[in-house]
Amino acid sequence: MARAAKAIKPIIGLVPPDPSSLSWRDMKGLLKLGQYAHSLSEHELYRIAKLVTQSSADLLEEWFELDPLKGTKAASGIIGTYLGPRSPGTAYVLLHHYMGEIDGAFRAWGFAKNGTGGVTAAIASSARALGVEIRTNAAVDKVIVRGGRAAGVALANGDELSATVVMSAADPKRSFLQFVDQQHFPDEFVQAIRNFRVRGSSGKINIALSGLPDFNCLPGEGPLHRGAISISPSIEYVERAYDDAKYGNFSRQPYMDIIFPSMIDRDMAPPGHHVMSCFVQYAPYDVAGGWDDAKKDAFGETVIATIEKYAPNIRKVIVGKQVITPQDIERIAGITGGNIFHGELLLHQLFFMRPAPQWADFRTPLSGYYFGAAGAHPGGGVMGAAGKMAATEILKDWQ
Repeated sequence: MARAAKAIKPIIGLVPPDPSSLSWRDMKGLLKLGQYAHSLSEHELYRIAKLVTQSSADLLEEWFELDPLKGTKAASGIIGTYLGPRSPGTAYVLLHHYMGEIDGAFRAWGFAKNGTGGVTAAIASSARALGVEIRTNAAVDKVIVRGGRAAGVALANGDELSATVVMSAADPKRSFLQFVDQQHFPDEFVQAIRNFRVRGSSGKINIALSGLPDFNCLPGEGPLHRGAISISPSIEYVERAYDDAKYGNFSRQPYMDIIFPSMIDRDMAPPGHHVMSCFVQYAPYDVAGGWDDAKKDAFGETVIATIEKYAPNIRKVIVGKQVITPQDIERIAGITGGNIFHGELLLHQLFFMRPAPQWADFRTPLSGYYFGAAGAHPGGGVMGAAGKMAATEILKDWQ
């Protein structure tokens, strides 16, 4: 265990060395972490340290041989992150996408009736049944602070709502740099949030079809149209796509994850027609020259031309398309930088450092103000884990 203790020192070294700078809750959390680490074997400690620091490419090349399999799996390590499959830390991002379960099937993804919006509608319906009031089209101007604690929110339309507790589900930049006057936070906290990386790297192309595209690998309608289709033939292919993004360009040969929601939910398109949803990387938020109509058209054309290599009839069945860039995501969803996880899943932005060291327990330096968005632990994904854990901590403080 002596050698294992040395192995964990670099990880512990990420925490401020001065115990006086930590709260009692932080100290208890670190003690619990230490107790867990002590229960692990030396082999397990090394394995954990390796998994959170290595690249998805290195991880997969230890276990698999076929390029298409490694390419497809490696793509899970770069989703929503401004990194390539050979970048350190992407092995964790890969594993992050296999958290949770769907209907008892662990490490699985599923389709929701009426899309992801159907999940939101179901949660809203359940909340209203319990007496919750939900306001939409009600932009927040600021968090009201009285007596050194959060006391409600002021809306952009002038309305003020008083509250004992305020929890933000907006991204860290908006939650702490926009909604609250920075004088209510320590300088080091404000600086940590300013440094929090939120660069959007992915785009979305939604395509309306008059029929299904015919893929060379399995001609005709088949099971592939009811699952996910990944254009990531090798690790090298995905890494080259990242090379374009490193220099501010969208990928000339992008990685894509394609689904046909209308094959599962027939209400999403008229009879005989379909919807094709394409998640695409890389599409930098701050693309060279800026995102204007011409640049968006060029990006959409690149995506269709890439699909055409695998489904030659794609252009014949296209009725219309919608191109969504990270800047569109920022504008439509209010997510700073258009990052789908409210912040990149990087080693220095994970676990007890998300969104900032000493403030990863869903509480904030402002009393009564809590944070339960994807920018909190454990990060993004359609799972609601951060919000659920934040609510648990709020209830603890109320008791």
